[in-house]
Amino acid sequence: MSGAIGVLIFIQWLVIVSLALLLLGVARQVGILHRRLGPAGALMTSAGAKVGDKSPEFQLNSLDDKPVRIGLPSKSGKSTLIAFVAPDCPVCSSLIPIYKSIAASEGNKLNLIFASDQASSGHEAYREKKGIEDFPYVLSTELGMAFEIGKLPYAVLLDENGVIKGQGLVNSREHIESLFEAKRLDMASIQDFFELKPEISQ
Repeated sequence: MSGAIGVLIFIQWLVIVSLALLLLGVARQVGILHRRLGPAGALMTSAGAKVGDKSPEFQLNSLDDKPVRIGLPSKSGKSTLIAFVAPDCPVCSSLIPIYKSIAASEGNKLNLIFASDQASSGHEAYREKKGIEDFPYVLSTELGMAFEIGKLPYAVLLDENGVIKGQGLVNSREHIESLFEAKRLDMASIQDFFELKPEISQ
């Protein structure tokens, strides 16, 4: 009887060790795949103004009827992040706390502007519900058309001179932060950086 128990215990340990080795192999492959893929960045889909181009210039009024300058050189030397949202876009709503957090972390180096299409409705209630009354919120169909934005949520990062430094579809904090990383690296996108430096991703 004791011999049978010993065999069972041996088999159990053999299975456990085999599973542990299998998990280590999977973890190694995941790590290799992660390095090859590189960090995920905002997906650029716009056929309009490109990264590196001067942004189209707009002088708009916010929902509070305050002037909002987009694409013009910043008098305060700040970059500008334009977050394109819509009240009926659930993903846009989930990103608003992230936009606010990034604006807070960037401090006096960033202007955060929320933008939407005039065809949408309920903007006043949406702005109040999401607690973004302290940020400019503009309605402009022309602004979205200038960047040829077809899907939301979308974000555009301009430097202090109104030059486009990053843009694309954003679905997570990582996507939004990739715009700032692309600006820091002076690349159109994180993907472009890894295409030019393939050795980093291998």
